[in-house]
Amino acid sequence: MSSYDIIAQSIGIVAMALNILSFQQKKQRNIIIMQFFGASLFAVNMFMIGAIVGGLLNLIGAARAIVFANKSFFRADKVIWVYGFGVLYLVSYLLTFTVFEKEPTAVNFIIEFLPIIGMIASGIGFYLSDAKAVRRLGLVSSPSWLIYNIVNLAIGGVICEILAMISIIIGMIRLDIKKK
Repeated sequence: MSSYDIIAQSIGIVAMALNILSFQQKKQRNIIIMQFFGASLFAVNMFMIGAIVGGLLNLIGAARAIVFANKSFFRADKVIWVYGFGVLYLVSYLLTFTVFEKEPTAVNFIIEFLPIIGMIASGIGFYLSDAKAVRRLGLVSSPSWLIYNIVNLAIGGVICEILAMISIIIGMIRLDIKKK
């Protein structure tokens, strides 16, 4: 492994730590702020390892986190934001096969679409203003990203999604189920 690869994977591991810790926050805004920093670092990580759609989606994810962490300023209580970010996800998917020339095979179409599903699920969670919903929708997002990260050999991403699923379940038990 070259020093470049070590740096790329190290950035992914730092991003992973931020995302994992985010699910232990009590407030939705705190979850989102930590995920902003995680998404920013994951964007760098993904571009460095050549996972273009992952890099693009994480850049959009960082912007999405800013918007939803400041809902009143951006009037992000409007569903148009969810649709707007959804359009950006789909544009990044199309760019992957056109501008960035990813080979258009059936397998690539599926693999590159998985993180889109994850981003849509987490975007809905951010819109709903409920930490419980963010955790629930994280159980849709994480498996989608896990497969994508395995295919792209994103070590931090793989560990992140495995730990995220564990963290989400712990958070659900600790904060959602025990409250009842």
